[in-house]
Amino acid sequence: MTVLLKEYNQLTLKEEQLRELRVADKEGKPITVVGVIQRADAKNQNGRVYPYNVLKKEVDRYKDEVVGKGIGLGQLDHIDSPVIELKDVSHIIDDIWFGEEEHNKKDVFGKVRILNTPRGAIAKEIVLQGIPLGISSRAVGSVKKVQKEGLGEVDEVGDDLQIVCFDLVGQPSTHSAFLKLHEAIEIKNFDKTKILPASIRINETLKELLKK
Repeated sequence: MTVLLKEYNQLTLKEEQLRELRVADKEGKPITVVGVIQRADAKNQNGRVYPYNVLKKEVDRYKDEVVGKGIGLGQLDHIDSPVIELKDVSHIIDDIWFGEEEHNKKDVFGKVRILNTPRGAIAKEIVLQGIPLGISSRAVGSVKKVQKEGLGEVDEVGDDLQIVCFDLVGQPSTHSAFLKLHEAIEIKNFDKTKILPASIRINETLKELLKK
């Protein structure tokens, strides 16, 4: 069974970083933030685990086929669909990579640049005001119940994982709030070719959107 998978991490900015971003904004420079956007081999708030080999393979594909082509778009707020709504695009992933240090080698980092779109303007104001903002991976794939040493029973994500995008989302204040938001949704009649619009159509539509 293919399901829609949404996982959350918080983008935390220190006061010094906020000051730098505010200066950049006044100078008309892009607002870009870097942070952990996904983790491998760790039980998340949804009780799911992404095996390192599975996540590494998919992050490499996403970097090559999506980010590398300049179409790593994401929305402000998540939707229950494996399709990106261009009218709600707020940012773009300029780079994605695994940590190199021993303590974070299973963390996935992302460089997120906020776009000059209607939704991007909202996201930028939230960031510059220092309000906590989360980043949510939206992907599709299968899961199965397994026992993991030290973790107990978890939902392990299968090797058919396919990343759709990374959305900017509000950060719930309690752990229990996460649990109510992160149910896996079954995708019926799933067609991988319809996850993203064609690259050319994305680029042309984005150009028109940015002109406005």
